[in-house]
Amino acid sequence: MKRGKRYAEAAKLLEKGKEYEAKEALELVEKFPKAKFDETVELHVKLGVDSKHADQQVRGTVVLPNGTGKTLKVLVFAKGPKADEAAKAGADFVGAEELIPKIEKENWFDYDVVVATPDMMGVVGRLGKVLGPKGLMPNPKSGTVTMDVTKAIADIKSGKVEYRLDKTNIIHLGFGKVSFGAEKLLENYNTIMDAIIKAKPAAAKGQYIKSVAITTTMGPSLYINQK
Repeated sequence: MKRGKRYAEAAKLLEKGKEYEAKEALELVEKFPKAKFDETVELHVKLGVDSKHADQQVRGTVVLPNGTGKTLKVLVFAKGPKADEAAKAGADFVGAEELIPKIEKENWFDYDVVVATPDMMGVVGRLGKVLGPKGLMPNPKSGTVTMDVTKAIADIKSGKVEYRLDKTNIIHLGFGKVSFGAEKLLENYNTIMDAIIKAKPAAAKGQYIKSVAITTTMGPSLYINQK
């Protein structure tokens, strides 16, 4: 894969094979040549678990102290007073059964997170094949199946992120923008890593955190010395 000039300039700032302290790594990210847009800073954590086993799943949510730098659009499936509450709380879209054909037939995905009240899961379940592959299916573990729609919307809008293992036992997520600066990014990084460490399954044996890397949308990876 051919890399651009900016990538090469950024790579020159790194020491080959070095594992950085998180603070040092994020200070280096600040020094990378700037892109034409505000790049996302991404975290990639490889864990010593096997995601094929239900008792070794690692999944949860955490509210980042400095947000993500991205304004998320929220769709809420609710009826009656709960629909009114969702609209008042700042949901971008609120609806029920009438949204099914719009999503299924018109490929409508103009939202980032889907929240549903428990009584609506029968309706939302019919969209499982469409929402599931896009990671949009509401889930009690991520706080997106709830009667407290006001809190769910507030958390999402203020910077709640979900972390979960992929099939290769790696967690990937964005935790801010380059423009945040090292200090705010470090606060977000520490909040996520604390949550992942606390989420260690009882069934996990041996080394839990295998490797941690930070990268920007267009930049090289920096490996972190995570104790």
